[in-house]
Amino acid sequence: GGEPRMFRLLAAWGINAVALIALPYVVPSISVASFATALWVALVLGLINTLLRPLLILLTLPVTLLTLGLFIFVINALLFQMAGHLVTGFQVGGFWSALFGSIGYSIISWLLSSLLLAGKKD
Repeated sequence: GGEPRMFRLLAAWGINAVALIALPYVVPSISVASFATALWVALVLGLINTLLRPLLILLTLPVTLLTLGLFIFVINALLFQMAGHLVTGFQVGGFWSALFGSIGYSIISWLLSSLLLAGKKD
């Protein structure tokens, strides 16, 4: 049934929270108050990336094409910064912090997922 899918969803949520806890060591101008805060931020980022990101990418398609896709980094940074404004205990130092934070978060999450969820298919 849905157990493996639910496990992967919860595991990904936990992995993303761990990535957020690790992030201030890579980008010092980002702070995460606690693991509970990281869980909230991971949830908020997941919702933002599911609901807002596709719409923003569609609306900015001409700019994205002109910049050969690089504008997506700006969108990701702004959404990451938005999460910093929405969740108490999660601080992002500004645009550049958000840019490097969103890149670092993606890399750390990807690495942890690759290591911890490798070979575990539905």
